[in-house]
Amino acid sequence: MSRNPVIEFKDFSFRYKSQSEQTLKNINLTIYEGEKVLLLGPSGCGKSTLASCINGLIPFSYPGEITGTCKVAGVETTTSSIFKLSSSVGTVLQDSDAQFVGLSVGEDIAYALENDNMPRSEMLPRVEGVANLVHMQDFLGYVPYKLSGGQKQRVSLAGIMHDDVKILLFDEPLAALDPKMGNQAIELIDEIQSKSNKTVVIIEHRLEDVLHRKVDRIILMSDGQIVEDTTPDKLLCSKLLVEKGIREPLYLSAIRMADCEIKEEDKPSDIYAMNLEPYKDKVINYFKNVDTPQTDNKEDVIINVENVSYTYGPKYKNSLSNVSFKIRKKEKVALIGENGAGKSTLAKLICGIIRPDEGRVEINGTNYLEMTIKEINTIIGYVMQNPNQMLVKDFIKDEVSLGFTLNNIPSEIAEERIEEILKMTDLWSMRSWPVGVLSYGQKKRVTIASILAMKPDVIILDEPTAGQDYRIYTEIMSFLNELNQKYGITIIFITHDMHLAIEYTDRAIVLADSKCIGDDSVFKILSNNDIIEQASLKQTSLYILANRLGIDPERFIDSFIQAERNSRHES
Repeated sequence: MSRNPVIEFKDFSFRYKSQSEQTLKNINLTIYEGEKVLLLGPSGCGKSTLASCINGLIPFSYPGEITGTCKVAGVETTTSSIFKLSSSVGTVLQDSDAQFVGLSVGEDIAYALENDNMPRSEMLPRVEGVANLVHMQDFLGYVPYKLSGGQKQRVSLAGIMHDDVKILLFDEPLAALDPKMGNQAIELIDEIQSKSNKTVVIIEHRLEDVLHRKVDRIILMSDGQIVEDTTPDKLLCSKLLVEKGIREPLYLSAIRMADCEIKEEDKPSDIYAMNLEPYKDKVINYFKNVDTPQTDNKEDVIINVENVSYTYGPKYKNSLSNVSFKIRKKEKVALIGENGAGKSTLAKLICGIIRPDEGRVEINGTNYLEMTIKEINTIIGYVMQNPNQMLVKDFIKDEVSLGFTLNNIPSEIAEERIEEILKMTDLWSMRSWPVGVLSYGQKKRVTIASILAMKPDVIILDEPTAGQDYRIYTEIMSFLNELNQKYGITIIFITHDMHLAIEYTDRAIVLADSKCIGDDSVFKILSNNDIIEQASLKQTSLYILANRLGIDPERFIDSFIQAERNSRHES
């Protein structure tokens, strides 16, 4: 049966007006009606530029030089308009804040319906129905900007549900979502696509999470070109993902560790359906022999949180309720839990931005109520989840230099340190770029670099890997790991990324419904079904793999963590 093409690129190239080199080079791509396609590739490969060509931002908002043709829903984009293209393409942006137009969640969801002059009697049930779909029915009166990152993403998703568009374009829809909500988002996208036969294009770094539901094709990009256009099973068997700096699913990494060659016919894109028989014996024998020594941190306590509670006001429920834990020097700790559980609130509280209504916080044994925010921040550095809330200077180097300027650090010391940090975070070549032209992920790197430059004793990073490809992720995390091991800096990661917790932390503190429900080693937390369920996490694919192989999940996850770290240390 013939299919109708809805997106067609033919010999298409594009160069931004402000750049000398082409960002997209000789793109030939056809996407058909009803397909679900994943656009994959490292940062800077041209994914977002390609998406901007589909929804009309190029050439109407971002001018440049175009050769070749791009047709969307049969219309040549260069002779169309953003308004006309928006009737065919609905876009959910990575940066949700940039998409909000309403003063409340309800108003924002209703915006498209208001533009269509829909009667209020018909509009209100539509808004409530869509809010229920994305689990935001209890937040219709909230101000969008005060929501958590994951809640904002859900509102953005709801805002395009009404439109009778042919194409749904998702720019990193999972970046700010907790694991369970990430799964639900993928399920929701899949449900919409299957029921409406809309064409879905997903741009995302979290390959394993996207593969929670079937995709028809994966388009792999590198250096402005399409290097592969194939099925998920075929791509996962190749070496292209590793070569292009893309993280493969954890369960496949575990199988490869056991020196197994993965075959396409075994359906490796689905952990539940994959044929494991050819790999079973090798995997069991390999991980059975991994030594998993356990070491206890005997260092002094640097942060002590005792029975802390906090609420933002009488109209809000408690954001934190009787939370207690200790952080020791040189630890690497993951703070995990569902969206809205209180993780970011806890980070602000530790940094002194807000102070507890009840309970006590000590830093190096001193009640921090006796300390100013400036004094606290010489010890604890905080990288916020939303980079737009931290950036104040116009250029990258000036932003990273700001802390040195404010603290009157001699220029010769500052310059050397700034260069080191910018190179480590892959920003040196961009040091003179305006901050305003950066992508969300690039802005994230700038904020991380700004805090790291000051060498605090403790660094709290709120979703440090959101918007980062695996190469940049690995460089940043390796650098943070070096800071921890070489300089003894204590690091706290607020994260939805279970891969990060597995690879780079030893301990996890779990929040759910404003309470601390777990505090243990990562492999024990991720093997505890009760905690997984309460905290809206999801079982890792390692847990699923272990169960399917008939081996103890806790022991298997612990062995994988140790084997992975051994491998990283050797390399």
